Amino acid sequence: METQVLNRLIAEWLALAHPAPAQVRAEWSNQGVALLPLGRRFAAVRLSGVLVYAALDSDDPSVVAEALFERLRGPVIHDNRTAGPTYYALIQWHAGLVWDYNRSAPCLRDDTYLGVPRIDRREPPGTYWVVPPRYDGDLCRPQAVRELVDAGHRQLIQQTLV
Repeated sequence: METQVLNRLIAEWLALAHPAPAQVRAEWSNQGVALLPLGRRFAAVRLSGVLVYAALDSDDPSVVAEALFERLRGPVIHDNRTAGPTYYALIQWHAGLVWDYNRSAPCLRDDTYLGVPRIDRREPPGTYWVVPPRYDGDLCRPQAVRELVDAGHRQLIQQTLV
């Protein structure tokens, strides 16, 4: 399938997470980022840059992007505007109901909005896709996100012991 057509399908799937998809399309057009409500189509696990870099043993943007693609096999957003580098792994909305890592990697869902970049925003500045969705409905497997969080915790503990 042609990339432009596929990107349009993915964008439409994302926009339909909002009760007013036209508003999402306007925000993408005007700002490059739209606020989407979580919990309807997907949830997002917030991962600190410190945790991600520890898990992947690198903070090099290209290494991180490739490793996140390989390990999570789903879409990941990067935002550096909040509290330093932050990553958001998109997962099935219902996985957030039983998410057990809320202390170190909270699952954001109902009553939370996430800044979601336009599908073609794939590099800084601002919020961008580190790993863009590959098709409509593409999400990270929750178990893969748990394994990444566990790996990050193990590395951070090792670093404090040294």
